[in-house]
Amino acid sequence: MEEQPTAGMPALPPPIAILQMIGGYWISRMLYVATELGIADLIDERPRPASELADATGMHPRALYRVLRALAGVGLFTEDEAGNFHLTPIGHTMCRNALDSMRAMILSELEGEHFDAWTNLAQSVKTGEIAFDHKYGQNVWEYYAETPARAAIFNESMTNVSEATNAAVVAAYDFSSIRKLVDIAGGHGSLLAGILSANPHLHGVLFDQPHVVNGSGAKLAHLSDRCEVIGGNMFQEVPSGGDAYLMKWIIHDWDDERSLTILKNCHRAMPENGKLLLVEMIVPPGNEMHFAKLLDINMLVMTGGCERTETEYAELFAQAGFKLTRIVPTAGPTCVIEAVRV
Repeated sequence: MEEQPTAGMPALPPPIAILQMIGGYWISRMLYVATELGIADLIDERPRPASELADATGMHPRALYRVLRALAGVGLFTEDEAGNFHLTPIGHTMCRNALDSMRAMILSELEGEHFDAWTNLAQSVKTGEIAFDHKYGQNVWEYYAETPARAAIFNESMTNVSEATNAAVVAAYDFSSIRKLVDIAGGHGSLLAGILSANPHLHGVLFDQPHVVNGSGAKLAHLSDRCEVIGGNMFQEVPSGGDAYLMKWIIHDWDDERSLTILKNCHRAMPENGKLLLVEMIVPPGNEMHFAKLLDINMLVMTGGCERTETEYAELFAQAGFKLTRIVPTAGPTCVIEAVRV
């Protein structure tokens, strides 16, 4: 088979291309170690040589230098002629307090439960079952309930990723026709707060498990005159009275059966022609790489959910009594998938 080059780039020999893919695992492990050590935060204070970074972190100087040199090769750091390491814009996302920090996502995904569950991927491929559940003997949500330290890292990672996504959703979708928006499984309300702040006419309802919404005060305190907070279980029922129901990164967590339970509960709660808004990724057709195709396997491994194509969403909606009306792209990889109650 003839090797097809990427536009503007020479084709790699197939064995070298495979070696680069194998090296992806090596890169992710080095990324985790450097992040756990807080290397980026130290360099953010001022450029430093590997020896000084090793002293600050209790590491072996030469071994740490070799890791930093390799990570510089993939764009996280640069080394100057004096041997000092500097942060690149990508490397800066490893910092704890960066506005676009990905530190918690790195610590969540590249060690512990996520990393271990991925070693069990073959079990999911063989059976279609959830690799995490097979590895740990419980689902991931039960695991987090029993391991609050890991749950805190996961929750922080979701918060980090959410900030940019929330802004993109607020900018991309026109909420002017909606009077009352119910955010299902909306966590601490960061997305709802952004939408309400940008749309003064709008009233909102934040709905999630009671112990989750109890932490929403910081995000919604200044909007209390236009926002109600309700605790409950979306698999049983959701608040009625909204003319639009919003879910961000919820339906992709679940298989079709569980997703339909949630969607049908929304259908019962909303008026005729009510809107359903899902913030999710769409798996594109064709052979091009897209993050949705990778995240889809993470859902297989961790929760039993999946990323879906436009056709799959349309079919799922139809089973729950909705009609897919449009897909609104955002500045990020997620879309606002709009459907109406029929």
